[in-house]
Amino acid sequence: MAEHNETGRRGEDLATAFLLSKGYGILERNWKSGRKEVDIIAQDGADVVFVEVKTRSAEDVLPAADAVDARKRQRIIAAAEAYVLSRRLNLTPRFDIVTVVGHTPNQQIEHIVDAFIPPLRTHR
Repeated sequence: MAEHNETGRRGEDLATAFLLSKGYGILERNWKSGRKEVDIIAQDGADVVFVEVKTRSAEDVLPAADAVDARKRQRIIAAAEAYVLSRRLNLTPRFDIVTVVGHTPNQQIEHIVDAFIPPLRTHR
């Protein structure tokens, strides 16, 4: 496995453990709908939380959270819509970002709750 894939997997493992420690229930990991993927799908009370995990060995030029650009958000939102429809969920969707920077055991984990809100759709 390529080093960046191992770094990403390690970050997702740490993010999962972090969310579990905060009382979240983990519903899915690496859930896919076509070419779209959500790293972690969790439940926090009445919310279904779609979590994008960004892992860096060090805080590079671009902060990890800034790597979730508009295009990436749109893919996460589309995958989330497919997930909610496929599971017929009656939970409020929320979009969070978890960043993991550094190496174990000194990594820094940041959880950004409600990191972005999907645009409202207008029906005509």
